[in-house]
Amino acid sequence: MCGILGLLLHDPHVDAAPEICEGLSLLQHRGQDACGIVTCGPKGRFYQCKANGMVRDVFDSNALSHLIGGMGVGHVRYPTAGSSHHAEAQPFYVNSPYGIVLAHNGNLINTESLLQFMDATAHRHINTTSDSELLLNIFADNLQKTGKFRINEEDIFTAIGGLMEQCKGAYACVAMLAGFGIIAFRDPNGIRPLGMASRKTASGGHDYLFASESVVADASSFTDWEDVRPGEAIIITRNSVSRRQVGKAVTFAPDIFEYVYFARPDSVLDGVSVYRSRMAMGDALADEVKRVLTEKNMTVDVVIPVPDTSRVAALNLAQKLQLPYREGFIKNRYVGRTFIMPGQQMRKKNVRRKLNAMALEFADKNVLIVDDSIVRGTTSKEIIQMAKDVGAKKVIVASCAPPIRHSNVYGIDMPSRVELVAHGRTDADIAAAIGADLVIFQTLPDLIASVRQFNPAIPAFDCSVFTGEYVTGGVDEAYLAHLEQLRADNVKAHGTGPLEGVGQAGMQYTSVGGAVESRELALGCSGPMNGADDTIGLHNGWKLR
Repeated sequence: MCGILGLLLHDPHVDAAPEICEGLSLLQHRGQDACGIVTCGPKGRFYQCKANGMVRDVFDSNALSHLIGGMGVGHVRYPTAGSSHHAEAQPFYVNSPYGIVLAHNGNLINTESLLQFMDATAHRHINTTSDSELLLNIFADNLQKTGKFRINEEDIFTAIGGLMEQCKGAYACVAMLAGFGIIAFRDPNGIRPLGMASRKTASGGHDYLFASESVVADASSFTDWEDVRPGEAIIITRNSVSRRQVGKAVTFAPDIFEYVYFARPDSVLDGVSVYRSRMAMGDALADEVKRVLTEKNMTVDVVIPVPDTSRVAALNLAQKLQLPYREGFIKNRYVGRTFIMPGQQMRKKNVRRKLNAMALEFADKNVLIVDDSIVRGTTSKEIIQMAKDVGAKKVIVASCAPPIRHSNVYGIDMPSRVELVAHGRTDADIAAAIGADLVIFQTLPDLIASVRQFNPAIPAFDCSVFTGEYVTGGVDEAYLAHLEQLRADNVKAHGTGPLEGVGQAGMQYTSVGGAVESRELALGCSGPMNGADDTIGLHNGWKLR
C-alpha cells in the first residue's frame, strides 16, 4: 500500500518539491517505510531524493533545496512486493527512452511472465524485485517501439493502452517525462484510488495535481477534484490537458478496504466520502451487535473505539444503541500505524507503546470495543488483554469489516493466509484466539451497502479478502502459495538491495554506523524530448541518515 502524488506548476521557475513534500506528509498513513521525490528542472534535468524513513525525516530543508523544477512526482511506500531495502524506494527512473520517472500504488499479479518478456524479448534489465520498476520498464519499452526522436500524446496513450493489455493486477500510477509533462493512469478495474485537481494561478494559468486521496487537494487549495476513471490515462503539459480511455472495459471494482481502514476520513474516493461511509458502517454494525447480544443474552455497559480509524463508526454505533461512548484508549501519536509495520514481533511490541488503557473506563464493566477490522489478530489480542488488565469484566469486540480470511493480492499486506486470524476459524474460534468473550463481525452485504449508498454508480467492489474472489482473475492456489513465500515477514525483513551497494538509478551509498550515506551521481541519458536537446542528468539529493 502506497501513496502517490504528481504536481505540475504553471510557473516553471517555482520549485514544486516543497508542496510535494507537504502533500506526501498528508499521505503518510499510506506508507511509512520509505519516501521519495523526483523533480524535473530546467532543460529536462531530473533531481532526486529518496530514502527509507518518514517524510519529515527524509525531506529537511537541505534535501528540498536540491530538488529543482516546477513539476515532480512523489511517493510514500509500504512494500507488499519486493524487499524493504531503501534502494527500492520510489519513484523509479529509467533513462531510455526520453527519461521517465514513475510512482506506483498497487500490485501486479503476472510479474513472472512480464519478467520473462523483459528478459527474452524487450532485453531490459530489471534491477530490483519491485513490480513498480517492472511496470515502468513495460511503459518505457512501449514508448521505445515508436522509434521517434520526439513523441506526442497519441504515442503516450498508445503505450499506456499496450501496458494495460500486458499488466494484470492493481495499479494507480503517476509518471513524468523529461521536458514534457506528467501522466496518470489507473488499472481497468480501478482497484487503487487516484484523482486529479487544478488551481488557478495569479497569472491566469493553472497548476495541476494528481494524488491518491482528495485530502491533498483540499489542503493545497486545489479545486475541481475528480477521480481518474478506471482504464483512463491523463496527460498534462503546461499547454494542455489530454485524457482518454485506453483500457478495455471491465468491471469497475475499487477496493472496499480503502473505506474500512486505509484512507483518511476527510478524503473522498470515487465519489464516496470515507467519513460518511464509516458512519454508515457504524449504523449497520449496531443492528448486528443488537441482534447477536440479544441472541446471546448479553449486555454492554460502554462502547470504546480503537483509535483512530474506528472512532467514527463507534460513535454512530453507540448513539444508535443508546450506549455511553468513551475514549478508553489513549494513543501515543508518535508511534506509526501498527498494521503496516514490517514484522509480527514489531507490530506486537508497538501496540502497547501506541495505546494505553484507562482503568476508569474499563473497571467492572462489560465493554464493547469497536475496531475497523481484525487482520492478524495481533493488535486485537493485545488490546483485549490491556482491557482485562485494568479490570474489564467482559470484553466484546465488534469489527466494522467481515472476517478477513483470504490474501490481498492488489497492494495491501495480508500476505499469508495462515497469518490471518480468521482463516479457517469460526467466530467462536476467533474470539478464543484473541481472548475476547465474544466477537461480532459486520456482514458483507451491510458493508457494501454502507459504501455504495453514497455512489450507486459503483457496480462492484473488490472484496477478495472476505470472499477469495479476485476481480482480475488469474489468481489460483499456485499463485497464492508463491506470493506467500515471496512476502513472508522473514523474507521482507532480510531483503537486500540491488548490486550490494549501488542503489536504483545510480545512487551510491555506504554504511555509516548502521545508517546510510548517499552521494550525488549525475548520469547522462540519451533521448532528447520535444526539443530539450541538452543532456538530461539525474541528480540525487544527498543525505546522511
